[in-house]
Amino acid sequence: MAIRIDALRSAATRQATVVARSLDEARTLDVKTAFLCHSHQDADLAKGLVHLLSDAGWRVYIDWQDAEMPNTPNRETAQRIKQKIIDLDFFLFLATQNSMASRWCPWEIGYADGKKQLDRILIVPTEDGAQTHGNEYLQLYRQITLSDKNELAVWQPGQNTDGVLVKNL
Repeated sequence: MAIRIDALRSAATRQATVVARSLDEARTLDVKTAFLCHSHQDADLAKGLVHLLSDAGWRVYIDWQDAEMPNTPNRETAQRIKQKIIDLDFFLFLATQNSMASRWCPWEIGYADGKKQLDRILIVPTEDGAQTHGNEYLQLYRQITLSDKNELAVWQPGQNTDGVLVKNL
């Protein structure tokens, strides 16, 4: 089951749990880290997902929150993104209409596919009421959706039973 876009927007409006102030601190504390691939047009949805993942004890990297990232995308942008994808524990793809149409997002998931173990790439399918986004990837990678108890859980490709709560990964 995909995560409803309105649920992500709602999560974006509340205070996030702070599990680590920086990625370096997260590593020191043995906190799970993730690179969040998303369309910048979905900043509110990205914030909502970050809040939900923070509740599960994760620290998530978002490129537009990185003060060292160039203002205009260029070769340095690509190099920094590549390095973050490699360095962080997981690669997350927030599948929305905007990310599916993006030029950068398919490049990022393609790069992650070549650099990370398959169990470290997670798709976050979304539903906007009319359409579910991310179906193209659901048979290739594990997915994160909400469990029956409204907690984030990870499911194997093509399955919706025997998921593992994100906080237990």
